[in-house]
Amino acid sequence: MTQTTSTISGTEVRETASGVFFMAFFGTLWAYTGIMGLQGWGVALLLVAAIAIGIVLFLGGVLLIHGSRRLTSQVPKVDLSQKKRTTFRFNIIFAAEGLAIAIAIAVCHATQRIELLPIVIAMIVGVHFIPLAHLFKVRLYYVTGILLCLLAIMTLLFVPLKLTMGGHKINAFMSVVGFGSAIIIWGTGLAIWLIGSRLLGKIQTT
Repeated sequence: MTQTTSTISGTEVRETASGVFFMAFFGTLWAYTGIMGLQGWGVALLLVAAIAIGIVLFLGGVLLIHGSRRLTSQVPKVDLSQKKRTTFRFNIIFAAEGLAIAIAIAVCHATQRIELLPIVIAMIVGVHFIPLAHLFKVRLYYVTGILLCLLAIMTLLFVPLKLTMGGHKINAFMSVVGFGSAIIIWGTGLAIWLIGSRLLGKIQTT
């Protein structure tokens, strides 16, 4: 007789899969920002590579959801109110991030400093990971947030706005911040995928 037991729920694994989906999508968006900064240099190959990475991560999330079907989806009643509070706080953090980005766009346009937008947005995204780390109790998000903020600061301090590669001019701010942020966020997505896989691995079959 085969019996599957687990101390984790399918809901937990599906929530982890949601994190993978988020990282796949936004990592690919940041990669596209980096590609735009190259202003036509190697766009086709890099675009295919970025989409491929995003798809692989997305499929990783799908695998987690598929694996979660082996688990119970029941959530203890005592946790339902906590889950609602967590969802509400996440929505507040996400909305605050969107508002901050909208303000940053308006300010950069008003001051005619559009070139700073990738750096400012990367800072905002990095900062928003800090409360998420506390909210979801995922220490990895602290690392993600700090790395994004450091990337933005280091780019501002040490990277020139324009660079020439093989006689082709590129927007270095967009490319460095875009590709750097993509790598950080994709890396976070991969780590979350592995965390979800470990959760599934705790299933014991006897």
